[in-house]
Amino acid sequence: MATPLDHLHVFRDESLAALALTHASAGVADGDGRRDNERLEFLGDTVLDLVVAETFFGDRARYPEGALTEMKAQVVSRRALAGAAQRIELPKHCRIGRGLDRSALSRSVLANIYEAVCGAVYLDAGFEAAREFVLDTLAPELSAARARGGEALPKQAFQEVCQREFAGPPTYEILRTRGDDNARAFLVAARAGGQEFPSAWGRTVKEAEHWAAYEALLDLGHDARP
Repeated sequence: MATPLDHLHVFRDESLAALALTHASAGVADGDGRRDNERLEFLGDTVLDLVVAETFFGDRARYPEGALTEMKAQVVSRRALAGAAQRIELPKHCRIGRGLDRSALSRSVLANIYEAVCGAVYLDAGFEAAREFVLDTLAPELSAARARGGEALPKQAFQEVCQREFAGPPTYEILRTRGDDNARAFLVAARAGGQEFPSAWGRTVKEAEHWAAYEALLDLGHDARP
């Protein structure tokens, strides 16, 4: 029987495809309790990190550690994964609760679904299949990260701007947190010169600060190429 994910991976275990597309908001339950994609998301996040890190590590360019960290952060960010999820039409097939609008899902929800599908592919067919899924579906993001290579991190670039324009470094404040230990997200805003800049979400405080600095650079009219 076909699954909605056949254009990405033909599942031997079709129940994995169904589970990957079931967001926690759908509230699906059976005799074993709630069934949603949060555990697959946790697994997929780990698989995704390994695939991307291994891919950049193996490039002939031999990027330094700092560049590898920045490049991976770009590719596995909520922003990048949400874009990939939209591109491969995951919102059209996912099961969500009544309180969510399928046409306007948040980056966090879209990224979570992408990671869950990655985890499902890994369980269904192993690491090589998951690697193929990631390389195919994140090809534009991988290319963009390679194009930037060892350029300065947004936080570094923003700090230089702040020292020049405000005569002091920026600060970052956690505005909100959500999720549990397996799927936590942080909302962070940057401040400098008496201003608070647009906030950004991240899976870790470091990632959220990265994107908060990116948003601040954009707000100040500086080049903040993702």
